[in-house]
Amino acid sequence: PESNPPVVMPTTIESTGQEALPLAQEFCKFVHGCHSEFHAVKQAISLLEAAGFTRISEKEDVDWSSLIEPGKKYYFTRNQSTIFAFAVGGEYKTGNGFVMAGAHTDSPVLKVKPVSKAGAHGFIQVGVECYGGGLWNTWFDRNLTVAGRVIVKADSEKPKFECKLVHIPRPILYIPNVAIHLNRTIYSEGFKYNKQTHLLPVLASEQLNKKVYKKGQEDQKKDGDQAAVEHHPLLLDLIAKELKVPVENIVDFDLSLCDTQPACIHGAYNEFIASRGLDNLMMSFICTKALVDSCSGDQLKTEKQIRLVALFDHEEIGSSSQQGAASCMMNRVLQRIHADPKSYDAAIRKSFFVSADMAHAIHPNYPAKHEAKHRPMIHKGLVIKKNGNQRYATNAVTTFILEQIAKKHRIPIQKFVVRNDMGCGSTIGPIISSNTGVRTVDVGVPQFCMHSIREMCGTLDVLSSYHLMTKYFLEFYELDNSLKVD
Repeated sequence: PESNPPVVMPTTIESTGQEALPLAQEFCKFVHGCHSEFHAVKQAISLLEAAGFTRISEKEDVDWSSLIEPGKKYYFTRNQSTIFAFAVGGEYKTGNGFVMAGAHTDSPVLKVKPVSKAGAHGFIQVGVECYGGGLWNTWFDRNLTVAGRVIVKADSEKPKFECKLVHIPRPILYIPNVAIHLNRTIYSEGFKYNKQTHLLPVLASEQLNKKVYKKGQEDQKKDGDQAAVEHHPLLLDLIAKELKVPVENIVDFDLSLCDTQPACIHGAYNEFIASRGLDNLMMSFICTKALVDSCSGDQLKTEKQIRLVALFDHEEIGSSSQQGAASCMMNRVLQRIHADPKSYDAAIRKSFFVSADMAHAIHPNYPAKHEAKHRPMIHKGLVIKKNGNQRYATNAVTTFILEQIAKKHRIPIQKFVVRNDMGCGSTIGPIISSNTGVRTVDVGVPQFCMHSIREMCGTLDVLSSYHLMTKYFLEFYELDNSLKVD
């Protein structure tokens, strides 16, 4: 149709750099607010609500079929760290199925321990736990802070509690490296560190802290003020000040360390993005924006399926949680939206899922890490990831769907297979596919330094991947009906 022309992607950086910048800048603005998995969901909500999505709740004891209407858009959250958003086609009928994409909100980080009071040799430190498979060496010598969720007691006669998001917007923590003069073997043995003893960040010196907190004051607490026993009062005071609540009203929290350096566009041609959590905030952004923009104007009016995006928590640790992709959440949500057990199985067979997680670009300094015929490059498009042992859920049929859309609109794509002598990572793709029976393809924007505190990708891949995901939402139904498999 005239309202949906082919996307023409120019072929050189010189001619495309400026075209790619607006979306790259929009991502940088988005990720600047993604200080934790909770903040990532909050940022997604901002995009959705600005586009007219209505909030619903899993807690509502009602038949969702009485809430959901064709042509309308909805979202809900679980644990403040997982979010589902879906748009019902204007011509949707029960049994037509879903056209879906999914990503994850979490990244490898250092999480504040339940009892974080620590310190030695005149320094106040914060106990942290390694979450996921991070390149923890990159966390040394960085200006760090904390962000996450805090349970706060309200000032009222009856006990009431509220979960508030917090981010202290200045550097308060630092993990100092050891000088080369005291670690001469680093050149012969490499940089070695102990995750238990060497990753403790410094919060303050005891010398100055004693001037603020008089002797014995740190141990004083009101009845039930367990937080003051488990965490340094200085840390609690910083959190309370940021939230503008009395420190004794802090009950508990889920906090992570995060880098204070904002995302930026860099390179001589402004062609790269450097940011925390590209894996997988980039794909979370692309999927959410593609869903939103595929529903703009009248583009939802003739849709016959339900377009859905799911951003899960806990992918980096296996997805096994109540808000993770390995839970029953996806299946139960689809059943609740579909609302007809008789036609549900048929609807699933008509559905499709794009598992969107970042991919490994060929590294100019480590080319041997890639299989010779499968070397995705930055600026060459979205990567379709395949693994014969089903670490990725991709097969020929699911590859065909994206390839046809990309070919139609001249959008570049690439393919990746891991070397036979190396282990292969995985995604939510095989989990969703096996739990629901939905056809799935694994894809991702190519990047460098995955799981570093600061990662890097190309602006042009952001633009082409966004275009491809938008066209996927718009054109899947018609394309799928032209394909005969079973």
